[in-house]
Amino acid sequence: MALLSTLLAANLLALTAVPPLGLPPLPVPADNPISEEKIALGRKLFFDRRLSFNGTLSCAMCHIPEQGFTQHEVKTPVGIEGSFVKRNSPALYNVGYRTTLFHDGREDTLENQVWQPLLRENEMANPSIGFVLSTIRGAADYDGLFEAVFERGVAMEGVGKALASYQRSLLSADSPFDRWYFAGDKQAMSESAVRGFALFKSKACVSCHIIGTQYALFSDGEFHDTGIGYFKAMIADKGEVGNIRLAPGVEVRPTIQFQVPSVSDLGRYEATGRANDRWLYSTPALRNVAITAPYMHDGSLPNLQAVVEFYNRGAIPHAELDSRLKPLGLKREQIEDLVNFLRALTGSNIEQLQRDARSTNIGNP
Repeated sequence: MALLSTLLAANLLALTAVPPLGLPPLPVPADNPISEEKIALGRKLFFDRRLSFNGTLSCAMCHIPEQGFTQHEVKTPVGIEGSFVKRNSPALYNVGYRTTLFHDGREDTLENQVWQPLLRENEMANPSIGFVLSTIRGAADYDGLFEAVFERGVAMEGVGKALASYQRSLLSADSPFDRWYFAGDKQAMSESAVRGFALFKSKACVSCHIIGTQYALFSDGEFHDTGIGYFKAMIADKGEVGNIRLAPGVEVRPTIQFQVPSVSDLGRYEATGRANDRWLYSTPALRNVAITAPYMHDGSLPNLQAVVEFYNRGAIPHAELDSRLKPLGLKREQIEDLVNFLRALTGSNIEQLQRDARSTNIGNP
């Protein structure tokens, strides 16, 4: 099984060396070069439920491979013992290109980012870094794995570097759009998707979801106010959180202390403390967007048609709304075309990444 894990890690490593069509070279920190061993170790950690305080929750339970490395069943993920989490799980495809992480950009490296969900009391709820490290050291199936990759053995730095390496390897592109736009295959996209791309440009979607001449990340890496944070904070009624459906026939109810969400979600302000950052959220990349519902930072829009209709209405007008957001005046057929263009951004290797994620036994009890 260890041999299979290494072979699969080699496939992911190859992706990082030569990214799929439509992606630029992958930036990799000089102090954390990617290797097969790091990818394999990071994947093991990613799927290991023992890394949560009570041994029930893994990273992969909020970033589910079969659900686009996000979570379809709920608007926002369910943390440990049914705890309420106020923001939607970001999809992890191509996360290695991002220069800020989380919806509010509060971290700027994957190596540091991984520790936030591990330690937050409503996510994986570990009481300390030391507790996580002790858990790993006490698991026999990790014996020698860290020592083979990192000089210090099991340490905070190594956990971050291994998990970051696995996440960086989740590259996906070579979509119908990439083959049509970058490779010149005029049969790769449907006529409807081609019309949708024309709308994507003419209606200024590209001002935030950028497309270059040689590659496209579909994000400007900046933060914008669409009105959703404002609406939830200032207008929407606050009610109890009801039962949450995790899977068909499986429901949980958030625990009492997490029944009512925070009065508001202030967006990037919570990371910077700057008043001008209130209700700003990171621009999501659009690759594989058709398989990463629900949408927006709070998961409030259930499908792509709802997203396009939201922007067609001009988002939610208020004093601090991003000035680029105006009603688009799209007709029904144009909305359909734009949705079909977004569907054409699905990478060709999605099933490969899913198979890789599930083909190795992770050493849970």
